[in-house]
Amino acid sequence: MTGHEGRQGAGNHAGLGSQRDTGSRPNLGSQRDTGSRPNLGSQRDVGRHPNLGRQGAGNHAGKGSQPDLDSRGNEPCPAAIRHVAVIVPAHNEEQRLGHALGSLLRAVQGLEQHFPAVTTSIFVVLDSCTDRSARIAASFAAAHPILSAIDVKLRSTGASRATGVASALEAGTQDPKGVWLANTDADSTVPADWLVRQVALANAGADAILGSVEPDPADSDAAVLLRWQELHPFKESHPHIYGANLGVRASAYLQSGGFPAVRAHEDRMLVERLRRHGFRVQATDSIRVTTSGRTHARAPQGFAAYLRALAQDVPVIAESA
Repeated sequence: MTGHEGRQGAGNHAGLGSQRDTGSRPNLGSQRDTGSRPNLGSQRDVGRHPNLGRQGAGNHAGKGSQPDLDSRGNEPCPAAIRHVAVIVPAHNEEQRLGHALGSLLRAVQGLEQHFPAVTTSIFVVLDSCTDRSARIAASFAAAHPILSAIDVKLRSTGASRATGVASALEAGTQDPKGVWLANTDADSTVPADWLVRQVALANAGADAILGSVEPDPADSDAAVLLRWQELHPFKESHPHIYGANLGVRASAYLQSGGFPAVRAHEDRMLVERLRRHGFRVQATDSIRVTTSGRTHARAPQGFAAYLRALAQDVPVIAESA
């Protein structure tokens, strides 16, 4: 997970619960392993998404183009969300992956209760895992058909997220204006209303949602946690961007170019692209995610690296006698 200053409704989608490997393009119908990087450069090419190709790409052909306007010059009402795809990149997260997936399934249950017509899918992208992460994901996939696991060897958080999104879009038939991409991390747990709030905000007009995060007090140094809270006050319209709590409408994602295939800061780069294209990006503290407070980084310049740097700035606090 990266962080930046200003980071059971199984019946809904039967047939998605498989453990599979992916190559240059995720092949949802076969299992094969690859060490190559997927072809992520053509995510805006509607030919790569035959079921999603008529999202009006021609209306956003130029860089920096603005969302369509109606005959009165006003932005039209947003399309109602009909499907939510959750993307979870993972690299050697055997200690936390089970908790992360359990929290996501509870969020799916909450979504079903509030928006019963909205279907869901979860894609866990296992990037170069050498621990039990793949086994844990496969166990969840076997029990919950909405969950799929994809094995890749990319060593890139951005490329892993993009692969998960591509898999989600190729598996669906919905207009991308009605598809919501909810992104989190394998070391994070989401609240039960995480998806409910995102769908409600999207239906109210948001094209992207920047949620807040909080390091898990259970594995965070007390002084570092206090410093974090001082620098990241929990409030609406906050300036922070976290890949562990980022939602985006699929049409906006495609039109802005998607996640870049980089090892870190892919979340910030996507949001910058969305803003350049004129999409509505809303920051909120109403869907706070708890993430690992570890300082041993999985990704260079990621959230753990930021916490480690923060720890170096924290004065040593003497223990009480």
